[in-house]
Amino acid sequence: MSDKRQKNQLVLAFPVEDTGEAPRAAGEGTESLTAKRQAESPAIGERLMEEVCERENCKQALARVKANKGSPGVDGMSVHELPGYLKQHWPAIREQLRSGTYQPQPVRRVEIPKPDGGVRKLGIPTVLDRFIQQAVMQVLQRRWDRTFSEHSYGFRPGRSAHQAVGAAQRYIAAGYRWCVDLDLEKFFDRVSHDKLMARIATRISDRRL
Repeated sequence: MSDKRQKNQLVLAFPVEDTGEAPRAAGEGTESLTAKRQAESPAIGERLMEEVCERENCKQALARVKANKGSPGVDGMSVHELPGYLKQHWPAIREQLRSGTYQPQPVRRVEIPKPDGGVRKLGIPTVLDRFIQQAVMQVLQRRWDRTFSEHSYGFRPGRSAHQAVGAAQRYIAAGYRWCVDLDLEKFFDRVSHDKLMARIATRISDRRL
């Protein structure tokens, strides 16, 4: 076995502790580790919901929901109707969010046929709930994105599929020859929400979220 191949195997070896993260690159500094520890230990008394309800954050969330378009939820409200609804009802909705009394509506279940047979089950929230979810996500994303794996490219700001392709090309140029392609069957249907929410709770002290 060549020295180069041995070196590659060492780089690709799993860490001793199973953290669920990809192995860290040799050049990764301590800044990301510090950020990760800070995210795992949220500041006591942080008021994230106030950030969620800030005007600029809500404007960005509304623009994203409108750009994504999508079908109405169980209440039948379309994306085009949302701005007018918010203009009339936002003060009451904001108060519910700040007081921790807001209740999301049920999702509308739809089945999308798969090319190879069977159906893919989707849950479509109302456009109002999509707007609130987006506003919450933006606040959390600003805090948490820097703690995620540097090898993750999907659905992250400033990252793209083209960058993932570039990373793959660099691995090939470095001499790597193996690739694993996998898909977790019905992952979103089967993920444990209790475990997920418990993990999120360790990062958030504002219990209104």
